Amino acid sequence: HVQLVESGGGSVQAGGSPRLSCAASGYSACMAWFHQAPGKEREGVATIDGNGRISYRDSVKGRFTISRDNAKNTLYLQMNSLKPEDTAMYYCAARISCSYITYNYWGQGTQVTVS
Repeated sequence: HVQLVESGGGSVQAGGSPRLSCAASGYSACMAWFHQAPGKEREGVATIDGNGRISYRDSVKGRFTISRDNAKNTLYLQMNSLKPEDTAMYYCAARISCSYITYNYWGQGTQVTVS
């Protein structure tokens, strides 16, 4: 079982550049960031695998960067040029194995509010 703890959220002005962190209790090759805005479904924001393959949803391409520090078992999301529509709860997620389709472990989330 992997425990995930996000940090780095808060209230940010439009155009701001916060960095979210996700501290994991162990290594998981396939990890991701999701967000969920009020009244909307949870959506994938960015994914990364053990080979460094990365993907982003279209709305954040060019503005967000996912990265990881395997020595620290920490996942990051650098968010640049924030827009009000980026306001959401941001969750870190991990899979037991990259052969799994779904994400098995979730953090408690960190709120990002852009004004």
